[in-house]
Amino acid sequence: MQGDAAASPVGTDQSLAAFGYQQEFKRELKRFASFAIGFSFISITTGIFTTYGAVLNWGGPRGIWTWPIVIVGQIFVSLVFAALASRIPLAGYSYQWASRLANPKTGWLIGWVSFIFLVVDVVAVDYAVASAVLPSLFGYTENAGNAWLATGIVVILQALLIIFSTRLSTLVNNTAVGTEVVGIVGLTLLIIIVGAARGLLHPEHLTSTGTIPAAGYYALGGLRHAGPFVLSFLLGAFTIVGFEAAANLAEETEDPSRVVPVAMWSSVVISGIVGMAFLIALDLGLGNIAAASSSATPVADIVTTILGSVIGKLFLIFVTFSIFACGLVIFITATRLVWSMSRDNRFPGDQIFRRVNATTNTPLNATVMLGILIEVVLAIFANRSDVLVNLFSAATLLPCIIYLFTVVLYIYARKKLPVTHGFALGAFEWPVVILALIWLLFELSIFRDKSFDAPWVYAIVMFALGLVYFVWMLLARPDVLRHEPSEAQAEPRPAS
Repeated sequence: MQGDAAASPVGTDQSLAAFGYQQEFKRELKRFASFAIGFSFISITTGIFTTYGAVLNWGGPRGIWTWPIVIVGQIFVSLVFAALASRIPLAGYSYQWASRLANPKTGWLIGWVSFIFLVVDVVAVDYAVASAVLPSLFGYTENAGNAWLATGIVVILQALLIIFSTRLSTLVNNTAVGTEVVGIVGLTLLIIIVGAARGLLHPEHLTSTGTIPAAGYYALGGLRHAGPFVLSFLLGAFTIVGFEAAANLAEETEDPSRVVPVAMWSSVVISGIVGMAFLIALDLGLGNIAAASSSATPVADIVTTILGSVIGKLFLIFVTFSIFACGLVIFITATRLVWSMSRDNRFPGDQIFRRVNATTNTPLNATVMLGILIEVVLAIFANRSDVLVNLFSAATLLPCIIYLFTVVLYIYARKKLPVTHGFALGAFEWPVVILALIWLLFELSIFRDKSFDAPWVYAIVMFALGLVYFVWMLLARPDVLRHEPSEAQAEPRPAS
């Protein structure tokens, strides 16, 4: 990597040559759009609507108090990632960072884990809207069949949007930030105000363990099980991920070395504050804890019970749009990762998937392939019991692994990074890095619980499939994983 060239602000077409690439996307994303990508990927609406029911069964209503700890931990992680994004502002984010901090082989392995995470995360988010929101909105009973069908349709709509236009997809996402803030803040205020007026609030629920025994509540657990409070950390751990998605669209962002780092850490902070307020409101508005714990749509039930059917469903429309946008952003992030790895000739079928369509300015082939793969993963998980829990568990486990290895690589090779005119940790570097590492090790330890066997199986099987291709590259195309692109290698890619 050419440190002097890379040290200049990265916002022009010529700057990518320092990393061995030609500019292929239009730089259309500004500050708010970059923030909106991270904020929508996190999507507190999606995370809380998806996992609140699970936390009631893991740690009861008291489990929401793990949320602030998760936010602090993820802020430290986002600051480390911000330092990387300011110096290596390339599509492919963790794949590119690991490749240049360590070597292309390590980068490929991290990139493949990122790929399998993004695929299952699209399924998790889209399945959440199909199973946890749409049944209440349209008044039907959720079952495996209609949830599968609704999820499949949502995936197709997202794929068509991505294929048609990045600008249109960004517009949908920017609008969703507004609907998410209005929806969550509005719901929070109305639940508290209307609930208080109707005498439906229960302050005692804020400290209640619900259906979970109080004895041993704070225990860490054993070798194959985690304690109730520890399991509840997954409420925030599932939600506060994806802030780094802003870095994956760095090549489409104006002045990314300055814009992207701020977008990442600020999306975590704002999501954390707004999400905590909403969780408190839900606990206060929670009626029968046992009934809510067994409901497939506990958050929607609280909203409609307190606000009534008409107002409740109006807000559920906002929620549906926000979750749709969340899945859309994750889908877009996956297409850019596939395109980035294909650009380096390191993804199966790279000659096809590295092409940017000249008409739509989008990686059309990569989007179609991902749409098909997402539908396949959906079909695999849709036939299992506890579909949603398995999906969001896999979508929490994999980013934890990615974050942990990226932070370790940062510690190992941070001196290889060029200087930046954007974001830097400065004197706080070591405290931030160490606290991020401690948090991620603790988070990963939660997945020792035997209830997460299915997510581990998904991760291992998908990683093993990638290893087959990895070994083939080592044997048949060893030069591909030997060097990073240089300026002399940068060539325009064909348009499809």
